[in-house]
Amino acid sequence: MADLVSVNYTKYDGTLHWNLRMRRLGEDDHGVWLGLPGGTVTRKGYGPMVPVACAHVILLPREAWWTATFNAPPRDTEIYCDIATPPRWVSSHEVTMVDLDLDVIRKRDGRTLLDDEDEFAEHQVRYGYPADVIAEAEAAGRWLMDAVDGRAEPFGDACERWLGMVDGERP
Repeated sequence: MADLVSVNYTKYDGTLHWNLRMRRLGEDDHGVWLGLPGGTVTRKGYGPMVPVACAHVILLPREAWWTATFNAPPRDTEIYCDIATPPRWVSSHEVTMVDLDLDVIRKRDGRTLLDDEDEFAEHQVRYGYPADVIAEAEAAGRWLMDAVDGRAEPFGDACERWLGMVDGERP
């Protein structure tokens, strides 16, 4: 039986955000890699299940203020980084982090963009983000923009091995 991990993103007030179960693929110098084949589902909060058309892997780095999702083709978003608090392992089968709204996205055509700055500004007020959380999120955004755009690892070829473990797999 596959080693499944519950991945739970919350918002700063503790409400459940994106949540799904993924297969643990392994670990390397970049962190823990989890995978999900195309044809499976994810969920936003307690809402309806959302189908996932393409295989993808998530990298959960150690002590970094982000997570990264790497999507298999033909999805037009190649990499989607959530700026979040460092992943916290509740147990070997559950990880959680607080989504801090900002996202760094690399499209398959090579464009890299910083997304949801308006939501980040709004939530700083709504949820009362402390100054250190704001500073960490902004620093992570700057670092990710450079690293993702410059294809620095793990944003180069590091994901290929892990995507290969789930691409084409069916639930």
